[in-house]
Formats: sequence, C-alpha cells, structure tokens
Amino acid sequence: MVPAVVRAQEAGGKGPQAPDHLGALAKANLEKPRPKPPFDVTGVWDIDLRASHGFQFKPMPKLKPAAQALYDASEKAISEGKAFKDDPGECWPPGMPRVVTRVWPMQLIQLPTMIVMIHGFENSVRWIYLDGRPHTDPDIVVPSYNGDSIGHWEGDTLVVDTVSMEPKHHWIAEGVPVSDQFHIIERIKLTDGGKTLEDEFTLIDPVNWEGDWVHTLVYRLADSKDITEVECLPSTNEHLLSTRPADNIR
Repeated sequence: MVPAVVRAQEAGGKGPQAPDHLGALAKANLEKPRPKPPFDVTGVWDIDLRASHGFQFKPMPKLKPAAQALYDASEKAISEGKAFKDDPGECWPPGMPRVVTRVWPMQLIQLPTMIVMIHGFENSVRWIYLDGRPHTDPDIVVPSYNGDSIGHWEGDTLVVDTVSMEPKHHWIAEGVPVSDQFHIIERIKLTDGGKTLEDEFTLIDPVNWEGDWVHTLVYRLADSKDITEVECLPSTNEHLLSTRPADNIR
C-alpha cells in the first residue's frame, strides 16, 4: 500500500485542498465576494472551566467493551497515583478535542477563507477552512491530530465538521481512545456582546462508544493576554508521571 503522504505528494503536494483550489491565503481567494460573516472570533480566548464543567467531556457515553476496558485500566492507574498512557506528557500532540480543554489560552485569527487556531498547549495549530472547499479526498488525505476541518455558517452559528484524525496516541481524555472513524461536529456561537464563545461539540466514534457524545465548552475573551512559544521537551517534563516508566502505565 502506498503511504498517504506519498499519495498526497503525487496528487500535487498542495496541502489539504484539491490541487485546483486556491490556497486560503491566495489574494484572489481572499478577495472573492462573500456574505459578511455573523461574527469574528479573532482574539485570545481562555476556557471557563466552571461554565464548561471542568476540562473533561461529561457525562460520558456508553463505551464499547474494548474502550471500556481501557477506561477502567486508566481509572485503576489514577487511583494508584499513576498515569495511564499519558502521551501528551511524552510530547505526542494532544489532538482535538483535548487540546481545547486545558487552561492555556488559544489565539484565533479569522480571515475570509479560514480561521487559524494556535493553542498555548504545545502551540498546536488548527486550520478551519471557510472558502467552500470540500474535505480532502480520503484517498490522499494525511491524517492529523487536529484533523481536516471545514466550516460553514448557519444563521448566527459557525458549524465545523472535522474528520481524518490520526488515532494512534490520540485520546479524548485519560483512557478514552479515538479510532480512524472519529468525527467531530462543532456549533460555535458568540454571546455577551462578543465576549463569550460557546462551542458545542458532538463527538462521534462508532468503534469506541454508542451514539453521539455532546458537550459544550465556554471561553472568555482575554484581551490582556497573548500566547508565547512553547516547546514540549522531555527535560522540561521530568516532573510528570508520564516521563517515569514505572509510573506511566503503558
């Protein structure tokens, strides 16, 4: 089987869009006539853990047996004061949606063709394309931890559909895995005069749980903040259980 990255290169090597589409930063694409969007999310945002009910997606759905076994093993490790397959602690990408649940702020930059999300958590970057392109052809897409995100407007709501996520070392939370069928649908709104961002997540993974897993995260505009460069290095994570083989259950 030809690796996906090779297939992408053979298809033109022009990133997530089809080769005949303009790039999101192409001047001709940026200047295309488009309806004015209902809102602009440009700014730095902090998660409101109280309004979001913590940084875990709760309540959890009914897990499939294999996923339930992993979750039970995770709960046992935590009860013993250990970590369980803590991949972000070993510098694997946190991935969507975990990357948007932590206390580090995130910087959003909205353009007519896309929204760029840069997270304080490992400086993880996500692109949400708004220029009408479809998802990348599954035969050439290269799976990634933040996925292939396509957005469109429904009234005063931004709907974002994300697929093609890398399942290896990718977790919703401790002990809750994702498969290659993992799919996220977000419905994003601004409230409180643009000072509050609400993101309703619908998480779908028929391999690991039953039905839709729905949870809303709330963020507050943080005009006094910026984000800085972050490097995930084993030497800076020495205090984490995940860097101690005896304490990170694999």
